[in-house]
Amino acid sequence: MNLSAKTEYACIALMELALHRGGDPVRIRAIADAHGVPSRFLVQILLQLKAAGLVRSTRGAAGGYRLAQPPQGITLADVMDAVEGPLESANSSAGRSTAVTQALQRTWQDVGEALRAKLESITIARLAEESGVPTENMYYI
Repeated sequence: MNLSAKTEYACIALMELALHRGGDPVRIRAIADAHGVPSRFLVQILLQLKAAGLVRSTRGAAGGYRLAQPPQGITLADVMDAVEGPLESANSSAGRSTAVTQALQRTWQDVGEALRAKLESITIARLAEESGVPTENMYYI
């Protein structure tokens, strides 16, 4: 399975926002520079994430992006839906519907459902935690 650059960059951006949760808004340039992501492409992706309600933006000199909801509530399925559109079942390209093509169609549908379930089980919070990078909203006494 090939993951698109758009989905990969969206996940990177959301993980960065999760890691900086509670701090100042994160600027696009900071994410782009830290990960070698083209900033022009990142702008488009963040606009899609904003339209999906996953991030919010703040304008001005101290502006940038923040998560619009807790990272525990954002799944990889949400990210893919936002930047790629919903997963669709593969439709048989064969000319006629036969027992063979129907069996294949059922298999692709099962695979799609399993993939969707897996994507829904993985959150941005989990990925950010697995990165090992400490979050900015940790408080020490």
